[in-house]
Amino acid sequence: MLKEARKMANFLALVVDATTRTMPATHTSTENRCFQKRYYGVVNSAIKPMEGEIYWCCSDCANKRVLSYSEGTRWDNLE
Repeated sequence: MLKEARKMANFLALVVDATTRTMPATHTSTENRCFQKRYYGVVNSAIKPMEGEIYWCCSDCANKRVLSYSEGTRWDNLE
């Protein structure tokens, strides 16, 4: 696996773990740093359990995404 892909996979695993542990309905800090170079923002995330999606955004840059299909992974703390 390429270094960049491994870094992104680790980042997404941290977001899923932190978000499903606290179950925030509104964007809440995960205490994880953004993966983009030159940015030091904190990642904020929220979960919509009915849709099974995690929404996250960086507090410093314009980076924001939606994670789907994280249910059942080893980082999923829902149950």
